[in-house]
Amino acid sequence: MPSAPTLLSAPQDGDTASGRGSTETGLNGTLTPASAMSSIHSRRNSIGQLADMAESTGDIAEREADELSSLGSLDTDNQLATNHKDARDTYPPLTDAAGKEAAARERARINAYRAGGIRFAPWNIPYRRRLQTMAVLAHCLSIAMTVSFFFFLCAIPLTWPILIPYLLHMLLSKSATDGRLRARSERFRRLPIWKFFADYFPATLHKTHDLPPTRKYIFGYHPHGIISHGAFAAFGTEALGFADKFPGITNSLLTLDSNFRIPLYRDYILALGIQSVSKESITSILTTGGRDGDGMGRAVTIVVGGARESLEAHPGTMRLVLAQRKGFVKMAMRTGADLVPVLAFGENDLYDQLSARHHPLLHRLQMWVLRTLKFTLPFLHGRGIFNYDVGLMPYRRPLNIVVGRPIPVRKVPTGEKMDARELDRLHREYVGELERMWERYRGVFVKGSGVKTAAGEKGGLRILD
Repeated sequence: MPSAPTLLSAPQDGDTASGRGSTETGLNGTLTPASAMSSIHSRRNSIGQLADMAESTGDIAEREADELSSLGSLDTDNQLATNHKDARDTYPPLTDAAGKEAAARERARINAYRAGGIRFAPWNIPYRRRLQTMAVLAHCLSIAMTVSFFFFLCAIPLTWPILIPYLLHMLLSKSATDGRLRARSERFRRLPIWKFFADYFPATLHKTHDLPPTRKYIFGYHPHGIISHGAFAAFGTEALGFADKFPGITNSLLTLDSNFRIPLYRDYILALGIQSVSKESITSILTTGGRDGDGMGRAVTIVVGGARESLEAHPGTMRLVLAQRKGFVKMAMRTGADLVPVLAFGENDLYDQLSARHHPLLHRLQMWVLRTLKFTLPFLHGRGIFNYDVGLMPYRRPLNIVVGRPIPVRKVPTGEKMDARELDRLHREYVGELERMWERYRGVFVKGSGVKTAAGEKGGLRILD
């Protein structure tokens, strides 16, 4: 590596005093007579050469740090150099086009007709807006509608010869875990209803880096929010154009295995390509099928925070339950899938829920249900179908889902013990990437005074245990 250039002494006042003639400061810090202007130009040229040398030295060091990072090096010095890289050099600029439309709708909501303290939607709302509301309502009620229709069929004896084999098939089927994606329908994923669903908020998928289809990926979606509407719009459907932005990659959104034990609803989510979040399912998806039959070109999306993080989903906050969650990193190491962080700005703003600080007894009940039944009961409220203040519909607030830089992962063969240092390194790099995304885009997608953490600090991202 080239040596660092010698620092130059700045000229001092009085160096050109009368009686000594014109003088200049040399590179060694001593005064020399200025016999000609050419010496000044020569010194300036030498300074420029030294500056160029320093710049080229920094470029070489930066390239070497990037190469070592891409190889998964455990060298802490090089890793720190990569982690401290300016986020603006890593991520391209993005724009919040959806925010302008949302701001216009917010002004209309503020000026809406009021009765009894509730603001009602006017009758002259465009027909397209009504279709957007119906699309979101249909999805939110999908479990209730499918279960109700199933029991309606059970009340008709003529349907029993069909329902009994169907129930046996549901109990024995491995469609949610075998990785074959046989029930996935690209036509169903591209139906116009999903476009109406995404435009309701509106939601936008932002691509920051190319993802080659010759690799496999695990997308980590943050934050969970109450219902993860952004994850469904971006990865459960083609409403936001995932296949066009990342050609050659088949992405499957993952959900709880219990959802595939709900009659008819399981067929609804299987047709969308949604799969179980179990280890068996992830391994099957990322090691079978794809370009060469070994999972290349496939991806899964995991909402890493889970039910625990949904209790932290309050508007104006960004709290991620991630500090001790390393299972998805282990799966990436076992399957050789690259890690891709995804940060959804606005996911926590879609609902209001009771605060644990102001309602500690209800929070204890929620935590007991979570520990016992493995799901949570958020006490939430949003807007209504025809009003802006009371109901269980999500608020019309913009969702910006940003897909970050892929983190290369080396595959650990089956039977070989994982290196704990490598596991921790990948987890740290993943968390650092989320922090860089936050710092890069919070000024674009976070409105007002910024996000406040539980400690009251503005504009921060908090990682919880």
